[in-house]
Amino acid sequence: MAFEEIYREIVLEHSRKPRNKGVLEHATLKQKGVNASCGDEIELQLLLEGDVIREAKFTGVGCAISQASASLMTLALAGRKVSQALELAEDFSAMIHGEPPKVSLGDLAAFQGVAKLHARVKCATLPWQTLSVALKRSGEERNATLE
Repeated sequence: MAFEEIYREIVLEHSRKPRNKGVLEHATLKQKGVNASCGDEIELQLLLEGDVIREAKFTGVGCAISQASASLMTLALAGRKVSQALELAEDFSAMIHGEPPKVSLGDLAAFQGVAKLHARVKCATLPWQTLSVALKRSGEERNATLE
């Protein structure tokens, strides 16, 4: 099986059977994201303990690429510090925009081919943009309470 086929299988598997899809009952942070160009919607729910993401889930509807991206993202987030999650989001975005994938992306490199499908870039990045907005908003709120 060719390298690209293996990655396509990962995306298909996560679009058919998304992991961590559902409501996170004790979420400490929630953020909605919408891709207006195609109608994809996501609500990301995170359980933060201090500066660590303990659990991540999502709800919403969308194409196979957005759902698979959200599924793989939630798996990659568990146990990461907020700063690591933001760095991962930057690495993912860079790859989707044509840069070679970093080793740290692991299975997320399955989305490398999306860079060639310009209409799908927003689909793949929706969960990641939603994550970045949520974590940056949360950081601003934490900083405001410290002042």
